[in-house]
Amino acid sequence: MDCRQVVNHRGGDAAEWKQVAELRAVAEAQDPACKEEDELTLRRFLRARDHNVGKASAMLLKYLKWKPAAKPNGFIAEEEVANELAQDKLYLQGLDKLGRPIIYAFPARHDPKKRDLDELKRYVTYVLDKTVSRLPEDQEKFVAVVDLKGWGYSNCDIRAYLAALEIMQNYYPERLARVLLIHVPYVFMAAWKIIYPFIDDNTKKKFVFVSDKELDKTLREAIDETQLPEMYGGKMKLVSAAERG
Repeated sequence: MDCRQVVNHRGGDAAEWKQVAELRAVAEAQDPACKEEDELTLRRFLRARDHNVGKASAMLLKYLKWKPAAKPNGFIAEEEVANELAQDKLYLQGLDKLGRPIIYAFPARHDPKKRDLDELKRYVTYVLDKTVSRLPEDQEKFVAVVDLKGWGYSNCDIRAYLAALEIMQNYYPERLARVLLIHVPYVFMAAWKIIYPFIDDNTKKKFVFVSDKELDKTLREAIDETQLPEMYGGKMKLVSAAERG
């Protein structure tokens, strides 16, 4: 059975699915590659533009142009992001209590002087694709825990942050459920003030700053201890890229 025809297995009202059909018709008329995208993908683009079919189609067409250019082989191979993987900045492990995949991020391990922006963009795409592949059938979104402990100006990389934000917002809409920012040093707020205006309104509310006082409670309310890293009092061991082989 064509997966594009199975549209109601995750809910949604008839009016919304009608708009999805309208979006498909508009987009396919301009780019036949849209035929390869399923209904849920189109729905995410529609929701990202508050159900405005015109705006959603413009966003979707931009994605369809980006996709083959960013992933000419259909995916990003580990060899293409070897330098980024070696830094162990991100761990794609665990699920929250709703069954959503978690990304644990450690920005203090990022060195702007050693990064190549094109590789970093590939890495962001690689990470998002890997995370999406971990989604269970009843979920479309992931969560992230961003631990800024030790972060300083030597780690600050506005160009990288904006590049990652652009990819996530423009090409993976409605995939992010929530970001918990923890151990946030005061100096980070200078960078945050620069980044914040580039975050769309639907995404801004998904970023949550967690105080040290509320950290344990917040993490344990959202994540079972079996899915929580040992460094936060849980039972899960974070496994580096090197250890994974």
